[in-house]
Amino acid sequence: MSGGAPSGGGPGGSGRARTSSFAEPGGGGGGGGGGPGGSASGPGGSAGGKASVGAMGGGVGASSSGGGPSGSGGGGSGGPSAGTSFPPPGVKLGRDSGKVTTVVATLGQGPERSQEVAYTDIKVIGNGSFGVVYQARLAETRELVAIKKVLQDKRFKNRELQIMRKLDHCNIVRLRYFFYSSGEKKDELYLNLVLEYVPETVYRVARHFTKAKLTIPIIYVKVYMYQLFRSLAYIHSQGVCHRDIKPQNLLVDPDTAVLKLCDFGSAKQLVRGEPNVSYICSRYYRAPELIFGATDYTSSIDVWSAGCVLAELLLGQPIFPGDSGVDQLVEIIKVLGTPTREQIREMNPNYTEFKFPQIKAHPWTKVFKSRTPPEAIALCSSLLEYTPSSRLSPLEACAHSFFDELRCHGTQLPNNRPLPPLFNFSPGELSIQPSLNAILIPPHLRSPASTATLTPSSQALSETQSSSEWQPADATAPLTNSS
Repeated sequence: MSGGAPSGGGPGGSGRARTSSFAEPGGGGGGGGGGPGGSASGPGGSAGGKASVGAMGGGVGASSSGGGPSGSGGGGSGGPSAGTSFPPPGVKLGRDSGKVTTVVATLGQGPERSQEVAYTDIKVIGNGSFGVVYQARLAETRELVAIKKVLQDKRFKNRELQIMRKLDHCNIVRLRYFFYSSGEKKDELYLNLVLEYVPETVYRVARHFTKAKLTIPIIYVKVYMYQLFRSLAYIHSQGVCHRDIKPQNLLVDPDTAVLKLCDFGSAKQLVRGEPNVSYICSRYYRAPELIFGATDYTSSIDVWSAGCVLAELLLGQPIFPGDSGVDQLVEIIKVLGTPTREQIREMNPNYTEFKFPQIKAHPWTKVFKSRTPPEAIALCSSLLEYTPSSRLSPLEACAHSFFDELRCHGTQLPNNRPLPPLFNFSPGELSIQPSLNAILIPPHLRSPASTATLTPSSQALSETQSSSEWQPADATAPLTNSS
């Protein structure tokens, strides 16, 4: 994952090594798919030993220890780059000067503009089949960054780079720059993604409480999950499906509770009618339609994964800890009961080898501890549905009553800090499901005279500027649905 400290694998490893040896229709790496029998790596990490910090890495000329044959991630390369050479003609690869590395890098967002970027204090913080992740400090601003270094296949554009360049949201790790560097072998070329550094992950935070035999405070569950759903609403509106939602890929600042979604190495722009690999997503968080071998799935697979994350935070352990593809489905059936033939048809119409015993659904109230808030259980049950179209949308999840406390004026974090920015919606976000805006925007941030348009009052704006709870409408570029 991008931008955070390594969490050492953890439950629910990725389903396959992230290399370009698996061809996915439309370009890019990915696994083969198939029915419930599809194997996966052990529960404690990715098939390729991927560190949870996501892939980032390296200074020019830095060794690529642990780097796999393809750094393009599960999303892999995005298809032949007809006539495109990497790096672009005339781009210098960089130079080392003592303890400072200087490179010619391209800005992560906006028009392609190159500039010299110098960084210091380079250290490895993770590696895996994708490549290496480094932490570094920008020499000019002293800002910490994470650098994901991946081997570039010169025949293809890197899908992760293409996606990261178009994403701009407060709950998504930001691509600051990217640059290319040469490898130790002849003709080796590495792509380096320079991303903002975020120190922790939801996985490590949850593990901290579990080790101490404590339950994570419910306010943190609400703050983290709300921001996750908001990030999903944004990327889905862009036609992008993350395809690897798990606690290790959710970066958090422990002081401010800001959450940022990272590691878009498996992400893909889903196009209706175009097939996708089903052997995707870390096993514990893999939607049932993927286990059934569906190739025409939708971004609702991310919603299922998010439901698994919510359940895990409430339980203190993964809700569906399967040891294999088949066992994963068994774990799901233990809770949801055996899917009906209609539900199987909705997940994958081509799957006919249905031979599971008839098991009744386990009551959701008995799945969780007795002190679990009923609203949390209700939200979980609305996310973990067999039928993909029956799952809540990410914004519907944000509007759920479980998150009402966050919309109450004066709600604070346990450390007495204000909540992170939760309501600084861009016009594009407010156009995704306008019918929800009356719930999404808290009453204390609405202008009485313009409730119909749900714009913030100037008083509300001035009151919340210090905590960045609202940005002016023109502060964030509008979103466009590109799928």
